[in-house]
Amino acid sequence: MKEIDWANLSFGYMRTDYNVRCYYRDGKWGEVEVSSEETINLHMAATSLHYGQEAFEGLKAYRCKDGKIRIFRMEANAERLQSTCRGILMPELPTERFCEMVKKVVKLNERFIPPYESGASLYIRPLLIGTSAQVGVHPASEYLFVIFVTPVGPYFKGGFATNPYVIIREFDRAAPLGTGTFKVGGNYAASLRANKMAHDLGYSCEFYLDAKEKKYIDECGAANFFGIKNNTYITPLSTSILPSITNRSLMQLAEDMGLKVERRPVPEEELATFEEAGACGTAAVISPIERIDDLENKRSYVIAKDGKPGPISTRLYQQLRAIQYGDVPDPYGWVTVLD
Repeated sequence: MKEIDWANLSFGYMRTDYNVRCYYRDGKWGEVEVSSEETINLHMAATSLHYGQEAFEGLKAYRCKDGKIRIFRMEANAERLQSTCRGILMPELPTERFCEMVKKVVKLNERFIPPYESGASLYIRPLLIGTSAQVGVHPASEYLFVIFVTPVGPYFKGGFATNPYVIIREFDRAAPLGTGTFKVGGNYAASLRANKMAHDLGYSCEFYLDAKEKKYIDECGAANFFGIKNNTYITPLSTSILPSITNRSLMQLAEDMGLKVERRPVPEEELATFEEAGACGTAAVISPIERIDDLENKRSYVIAKDGKPGPISTRLYQQLRAIQYGDVPDPYGWVTVLD
């Protein structure tokens, strides 16, 4: 294996040694298989290609100071995948099988887990796709569940630093009562044009308002939003937002730090009142928000007045990372320590 520059990894794909697979046929899941092949042999009429019967997850494993490997909240990812399966009529993979496969693929690729304090981690990508041929719009009868891993660096180049966002009204990521609460590729395909527009304008990411009324905060690109004011952690409540496992974790930490936690509709004008704000998700954990520009209405909501992450966001970030890396006790049972 060539020497990897762990400190300068991008958030991209690097080939690793193995992936693990499991097929659903004849109404049941088969045995777990190990593969070193990067490609999938897929029928041209597979429902995943034509009717979007595909779902994925994202989680991470960390090499820790004590030399052990920790995986963060894989049971929660299994549950979210099951929710997506119910939403688009795919067979649910049992939590036990999901966790078995996650642990197996991490152990098989242990040499690709970045060193402690390198700023990098092992990204784990579970993928479930409909594989049987189907021309009519119906669920598939056969499915493939595969998990691969790749070492990654920070999602944003600056790491834990403030970033500018821009409100994009021309496009919606997901509609109320649509597939926004499920982790399916179509939601991300719907975000590509808005994301490119934001980048072309010099922003880190796009900022979505609700699709129905364009009045309420929805998501920050592919991440959940949170704002902090008056010792309160506030995050939007919506039927088109993906339930972020990172956001759930931050809400728990905020509550235990003595903050009040509110999940409710958040009108755009409230952005002017936040003392701190951030985007949160598996990839970046927290990306603090410097400002959110509303170019259409010629407004700019400057949140980080000094351009730096706020004290509460910093504390939340450090505490969550400390739990992920085993630097502090995990009172919640969030991490799985590999033998």
